[in-house]
Amino acid sequence: MKKGTLVISLDFELIWGVFDHVSIVDKKQYFDNTLNVIPKIIESFVKNEVKATWATVGMLFNCNWEEWEANSPLKKPSYTNTQLDAYSYGHLHKNLGLNRFFFAPNIIQDLQKAEGQEVGTHTYSHYYCLEGGQNKEQFEVDLDTAIALANKFGISLKSLVFPRNQFNAAYLECCAERGISSVRSNPDVWYWDTLAPQTLATKVFRTADAYVPLGVKSYPKDSLKQNSPLSQPSSRFLRPQHKLELLNSLRLIRIKNEIIHAARNGEIYHLWWHPHNFGIDPEGAMKTLKSILEVYSYCKNTFGMESKTMEELQRDVE
Repeated sequence: MKKGTLVISLDFELIWGVFDHVSIVDKKQYFDNTLNVIPKIIESFVKNEVKATWATVGMLFNCNWEEWEANSPLKKPSYTNTQLDAYSYGHLHKNLGLNRFFFAPNIIQDLQKAEGQEVGTHTYSHYYCLEGGQNKEQFEVDLDTAIALANKFGISLKSLVFPRNQFNAAYLECCAERGISSVRSNPDVWYWDTLAPQTLATKVFRTADAYVPLGVKSYPKDSLKQNSPLSQPSSRFLRPQHKLELLNSLRLIRIKNEIIHAARNGEIYHLWWHPHNFGIDPEGAMKTLKSILEVYSYCKNTFGMESKTMEELQRDVE
């Protein structure tokens, strides 16, 4: 009997992932909540023997603005939309006294010590691989910068998650050349196609999919093509807590049923979220995570389900 596999990946980015959408001054409590809840997430994973890949923005490896300046590459992304420029944003906000939202070497070190936690990459500058103006050479420099900084921590990066899920197949070769053996891709369904126009229908179906059954989200291991790097489709985004408890319940039931389905059928289920998604309602989010991990434990004991990092799944598919 084939064993099901639970893969969890987290896009660890703090302010670097959302600075073009939010005001950092208005989000102090939100990000402080995030920093307080991350150790609890790690502790829950370790306690329940659940492995996870933390796709970490490379800028978070820096200790301070001086180090950030020293590690800034000469060749930076030249986005047509200048609001996406992390370097300009950093320069404009470095004197706010909010370094804790920009740098997190202590958390990265905690992840290194935690059993079963893989530190992957979310590129160095939260690089947008499908935006106009940037190019492959700039992406390579960005990735090289992330790799070099991770190496200083003794980390060999093997897994990558494209920021904003801007999966760019043209950049996979550069990843493979740099030792990246696995990447997360999007679900193979029309409303998750990042290359297609993002219409109202796209948004409606993505939202509805979190609460009502719209197809099977897990997939058999033999459906993965043994390419380098291995493209691992995500199954489900764990949406943030909603003000309406009914929607929270429907979302949780959806995820629990999907995990059980994957376990019974020996399939892969890849769940992902951002740690800062827990910043809205940390207590409620941790209760949700506890329920998800309890379902995994049930599936582990009943069906032999396994927990794997992205790197481990790649090695398992080889």
